[in-house]
Amino acid sequence: MNGRTPQTYWQTVRRHFRQKRLAMAGLWVTIFLIVTALLAPILANDRPLILRHGGEWTFPVFSEMEQVGKANWKEMRKDLVFLIQVRPQGGGDFALWPPVPFSPTEYDLLESLAAPSAAHWFGTDDSGRDVLSRMIHGARISLSVGFVAVGIALVIGVFMGAVAGYFGGWLDDLISRIIEILLTIPTFFLIIAIIAFLPPSIYNIMIVIGLTGWTGVARFVRAEFLKLKQLDFVMASRAMGASHGRIILVHMLPNAMAPVLVSAVFGVAGAILTESSLSFLGFGVPPPTPSWGDILSQSRDYIEFAWWLTFFPGFAIFLSITAYNLVGEGLRDAMDPKLFQ
Repeated sequence: MNGRTPQTYWQTVRRHFRQKRLAMAGLWVTIFLIVTALLAPILANDRPLILRHGGEWTFPVFSEMEQVGKANWKEMRKDLVFLIQVRPQGGGDFALWPPVPFSPTEYDLLESLAAPSAAHWFGTDDSGRDVLSRMIHGARISLSVGFVAVGIALVIGVFMGAVAGYFGGWLDDLISRIIEILLTIPTFFLIIAIIAFLPPSIYNIMIVIGLTGWTGVARFVRAEFLKLKQLDFVMASRAMGASHGRIILVHMLPNAMAPVLVSAVFGVAGAILTESSLSFLGFGVPPPTPSWGDILSQSRDYIEFAWWLTFFPGFAIFLSITAYNLVGEGLRDAMDPKLFQ
């Protein structure tokens, strides 16, 4: 006995995961992207975060436009100095602006295709919209599609895999044949075919990606259930009269989730890539909603001289997908029982 408290399974997984530098780097990148998406209205907006106007303090970015019209927002922004602007006229008006004081949908044709500068850090697109602002808000779209679509796929895949693996028989044969049929169809072309008949909407994209991406999860869960139902603790629960629902939800499912979590992380990366590809082809979220794929699609007509329209969204897609894949690989290796001591 060495006197150390034995570690639980998840504590051991966390210890092995933290030893993998690339996986930890990917985790920090994903956290950064998630925080950026959550704080998008605070980081990039054409309205002040805090405003003192007419002797009253308001928070325009968190509410509808109050007291000062949109034209005045742009006029106030012309005198912007870093993040804080104090205007002595009008009784000492004060405005605290976001780091990127531009709306992702604000047009300014006089600034069309402006190169990166102190005013527009990532330049502007063909309509004069700030690319950095659209990138920040586009992170919301990409991550929302990734997480929601994977959530839908997990619900369907876990249910179908659990039913097939636990009950077996004709149910297992039926679900297995459905999975095999879906696997023979190229997923991306199936998604395009379905999206083409639906009205353009981010919700339709989430649902379609989720409905077509559950087969891998179902196969993992089915394989785990086929193994678990032969173990003693499941047989003992059945012998004690436990219901099928209790055996599945309480005893088997928690022990079958490890490979599902790894699959979910890879699934988020795949969903982000699929959404970006759909937006690039014109099947994504409808304009003027910002999306990384939509920004990249605009670059096709200006690639010879507007390099920033290609580089920044392309790098964001590459970075996010690589980060999630690194996290998934690190989690998969950390959950390998052969590494446990």
